[in-house]
Amino acid sequence: MDPFPMIRLTELRLPLGHDREALEQAIIERLGIAPDALEEVVVFRRGHDARRRGRVMLVYTVDCRVRDAGAVLAAHAGRANIAPTPDTRYRFCIDDGARIAAGPGYSRPVVIGAGPCGFMAALVLAQMGLRPIILERGKVVRERTVDTFALWRKSIFNPESNVQFGEGGAGTFSDGKLYSRVSDPRHYGRKVLEEFVRAGAPEEILYLSHPHVGTFRLVSMVEHIRAEIEALGGEYRFGAHVDELLVEQGADGARQVTGVRLHGGEVIAATHVILAIGHSARDTFASLHASGVEMVAKPFSIGVRIEHPQSVIDVARYGTRTPDPALGAADYSLSYQASNGRSVYSFCMCPGGTVVAATSEEGQVVTNGMSQYSRAERNANAGIVVGVSPEVDYPGGPLAGIAFQRHWERQAFLAGGGRYFAPAQTVGDFLAGRPSTSLGDVTPSYRPGVTPTDLATCLPDFAVAALREALPSFDRKLDGFSMKDAVMTGVETRTSSPLRIPRGADGQGVNTRGLYPAGEGAGYAGGILSAGIDGIRVAEAVALSLAGRPVDGLVRKGMMQASEAR
Repeated sequence: MDPFPMIRLTELRLPLGHDREALEQAIIERLGIAPDALEEVVVFRRGHDARRRGRVMLVYTVDCRVRDAGAVLAAHAGRANIAPTPDTRYRFCIDDGARIAAGPGYSRPVVIGAGPCGFMAALVLAQMGLRPIILERGKVVRERTVDTFALWRKSIFNPESNVQFGEGGAGTFSDGKLYSRVSDPRHYGRKVLEEFVRAGAPEEILYLSHPHVGTFRLVSMVEHIRAEIEALGGEYRFGAHVDELLVEQGADGARQVTGVRLHGGEVIAATHVILAIGHSARDTFASLHASGVEMVAKPFSIGVRIEHPQSVIDVARYGTRTPDPALGAADYSLSYQASNGRSVYSFCMCPGGTVVAATSEEGQVVTNGMSQYSRAERNANAGIVVGVSPEVDYPGGPLAGIAFQRHWERQAFLAGGGRYFAPAQTVGDFLAGRPSTSLGDVTPSYRPGVTPTDLATCLPDFAVAALREALPSFDRKLDGFSMKDAVMTGVETRTSSPLRIPRGADGQGVNTRGLYPAGEGAGYAGGILSAGIDGIRVAEAVALSLAGRPVDGLVRKGMMQASEAR
């Protein structure tokens, strides 16, 4: 048997509009083989290089099956971009979960939160036979969607069912980006993507360099994943608001989780609790802090959403108003270091999308971006945000960042005139330092509506100054970015969790055994894919603990990683 059944080629570059034959010919030429020696081609990754506007190239990584692969690899030994295809299959860390779960005194693991981190943790635990219990304070995703639309269309807000709370988590109402910068030697990311495809996502997410699925597809995917978890013995509890983490002092003096108390008084016993609550469960953070769980304040960012006609971004990036279908609507990534020392950068860019109301508390205004799979809306939007730090901006302890966020969200609510309208200002007026009394040619997409005003009233002075420096700089990088009619809508405050719950190399809270902080809320992820990856990582730690086995080196190393990449 050939010891090298597949060969991986990277950096294959072809022009837009090429056909399959052109791709195969490029492979044949790279490998120097006869045409009939190429037996199979699988696209592993496809991206594009748009650095030369008007001459965009597609860039491929492909896996090939060729005749006499060993000899071909030997002929190209040491050559860049040609190597054996690595094994990227995910392997479960235990194979006797069902036996463990059937044992006397077994305590089912509890997962708090049904966002990407929580449902991926629950799915992997269920697939290993460990029958998790998933507690979600919000509603099932379809009912949650109705409540979310009630805010957007009628200014009716439900504090337990909204963009932040409910099945699927905050990522359900987003662009559905599925990429991250997380180091992934165990191929957790591939596992997440493959499970999403099984749940109904398009297969292209397995190979596109910047895949996304959009809100409507995410809704049905979340339902399919829930159905699999339940079929494997997992149990969902919706409307299950966790009020208290129950902890006892062990004989050795260490704190040990014994369960959780729900709103209403019900107690669920558990020795292994995964905390996947997302970045906006502020009451839960306060409860955990009161119960003695160690947490620390961490940096995040604050700013606005900016909207341009998508055609402006397409022309600036691709040189055309009608991009090739292989490219789709253009995106961008921008950064700037302001003279006051603040970093300014684009965040969660949504091509062909909308700006959405994303508050989780009454009397507050929060913005976020969302798009559907087609990315076909008129405007492009992105967060333009400024870094803040606990040492300088909210030095009052682990929960001080939440108070900082609340203050500016309340100011935005007041500046918008109430009823969850958002304050908005044209870029031209913002740069000139004058309030907007009307808007121009760019129609804001935020619903239930916007109020033209002065965004300087609902942002810190340092953020206003940094944004006024950054916008002209961004315009030099992306022509048209600071066009006077572009609309800025405030405020964007939920870029990441304002705190971190430290965990050890075994995945457990540093001062609370049996608690497994995970995902965005705990400070270990920043987006759908990285949250899902962290969910798998923590699920493995729980499974190994239940099996009485230590975590291995790669899991230990991964536990200590924290990603802010969205």
